Amino acid sequence: QVQLVESGGGLVQAGGSLRLSCAASGSLFSITNMSWYRQAPGNPRDVVARIFSGGSTLYADFVKGRFTISRDNAKNTVYLIMNSLRPEDTAVYYCNTVLNYRDYWGQGTQVTVSS
Repeated sequence: QVQLVESGGGLVQAGGSLRLSCAASGSLFSITNMSWYRQAPGNPRDVVARIFSGGSTLYADFVKGRFTISRDNAKNTVYLIMNSLRPEDTAVYYCNTVLNYRDYWGQGTQVTVSS
């Protein structure tokens, strides 16, 4: 069983920055791949970034060069640093992991970027 709790969302002006955090329960964090997804109203949930257990990362094209995913295994936490935010980044951001073929999701944190 894994619990994921996101924090750090909020309202920011275009061009600004935010740092999202996702705290995970359980003892297997260091060997799991962690992802951030986002979902805007009326849109599907899209993957934003992924960090693998070994530390390598993948990014969606629409955030490359602006967002950075990182992890602190000692704190069981994954971060998403978001720079140069745009109004189209407005969405609910979710933390995700897959463990034993089961998807785990956090409750989401709202990010709103004003123009």
